[in-house]
Amino acid sequence: MTNEITEKIKQASDGLLMISESEYPFEAFLWSNQAQESMTAQKLLQLTGHSLETSIEEVELDYIFRNCAVEKEWQNEIQKQNVQKYQSLIKILKDSLTDIQVYRIGTISIDVYIVGKTSSGDLAGISTKVVEI
Repeated sequence: MTNEITEKIKQASDGLLMISESEYPFEAFLWSNQAQESMTAQKLLQLTGHSLETSIEEVELDYIFRNCAVEKEWQNEIQKQNVQKYQSLIKILKDSLTDIQVYRIGTISIDVYIVGKTSSGDLAGISTKVVEI
């Protein structure tokens, strides 16, 4: 079941890029048996191999996708299709995972992790990177 979730997330994010000062693809991930205790910033830093001193902030899911999942009048057809793909990705994340949390790790070159619980007690989600100058 859990592999199906990561597969769905992979398919939904295929070809999409996180747009910031740079563009990065998304990567689906799965951390087995990690959902017993609550997700915390410290726990995420440990799971991702970041130093515990690294700056980390929690943001809303909609905030992360604020620039790419909302249709704008000036967008061309391809951009509008991408908006629908982002909306589809968000829906799959919300349908497949509970207690979704979004973390931004670091500054300037920021690792983004969208993490939620699966019904089988794993943590799964998607990661990407944003660059903010």
